[in-house]
Amino acid sequence: MEDIQKAGNEWRYGKIQGLKKIVSRMIFGTAIGPMIEGKNTDELLDAALAKGINTFDTARGYGRAEESLGGWMKRRDNREQVVVISKCGNCDSDGSVCVNRKVIETELVESLQALQTDYIDIYLLHRDDSKTPVGELIDTLNKLQKTGKIKVFGVSNWTHERIEEANRYAKEHQLQGFSVSSPHFGLAEQVADPWGGNCVTITGKQNKAARNWYRENQMPIIAYSSLARGLMAGRIKSSQEAQAAEILDPFCVKGYVCNDNFKRLARCEELAEKKGCTVSQIALVWMFQQGLNMYVLVSTTKACRLEENLRTFTVELSEKEIQYLNLQEE
Repeated sequence: MEDIQKAGNEWRYGKIQGLKKIVSRMIFGTAIGPMIEGKNTDELLDAALAKGINTFDTARGYGRAEESLGGWMKRRDNREQVVVISKCGNCDSDGSVCVNRKVIETELVESLQALQTDYIDIYLLHRDDSKTPVGELIDTLNKLQKTGKIKVFGVSNWTHERIEEANRYAKEHQLQGFSVSSPHFGLAEQVADPWGGNCVTITGKQNKAARNWYRENQMPIIAYSSLARGLMAGRIKSSQEAQAAEILDPFCVKGYVCNDNFKRLARCEELAEKKGCTVSQIALVWMFQQGLNMYVLVSTTKACRLEENLRTFTVELSEKEIQYLNLQEE
């Protein structure tokens, strides 16, 4: 572990404005089977924290994951050592979205109870509801921030234009705006919305303006599905494109299975063999070398995978290799 701590140490943690705690650049995602079912995952979470991952992402929409995380924090008495991200306002099963003052206030109470804590470090709106004015959302979140129940707040699956609109309102009214954003981002392009409810990705040529906006503003990005739900995690080989539907889950198949992504996977395999590392490490280090203020969500049920992912910080890519993975060079 010591070599990981030393190598690329400047990459391992970041600061988010308004939050006193440092935030690990690699964030543990709790949307995994055992935690969604509310099971005890103390050993896995212990391993994450021991390896330096101090930030944990959960949501009201992740079954009983908040309960599982909250139980661990209570038993270990480690609440002040960890950064908790939770989210409200997920889409319904039919893809419809409702996020307003009532939803935020109601779901925050539920999250605090499930997590067995009196505050959430980073509170996100899981989806955008265009029917609700940004002023209502900003006003509500500022009110809750003043009570101490949330430290900073942001959004998930919002366009950068809508974020700008909200933060402009906040500035005009001398209020706190959104401090962080959680869109999809990764080496694999998201070619279709996996879940509905207007998921937002900043991958692909069509989203170049969004990436440039994030580069210019350096708003922290908490990238979800960073390994494309297993496509870039070594679960499948580039030679197995025809078997993708048998190997990968339906959300991965819908959102990420396409010929270009299998080309990217093949190039990851090539570079991983050359550098003596894993496909996932190549895909993750690519993300950290995009000039973005990047934090990545990774989910696993095995502690050994955490160790593997953290070794990302010992890998480097040249500009030529980055372009190669981008399919910009043959």
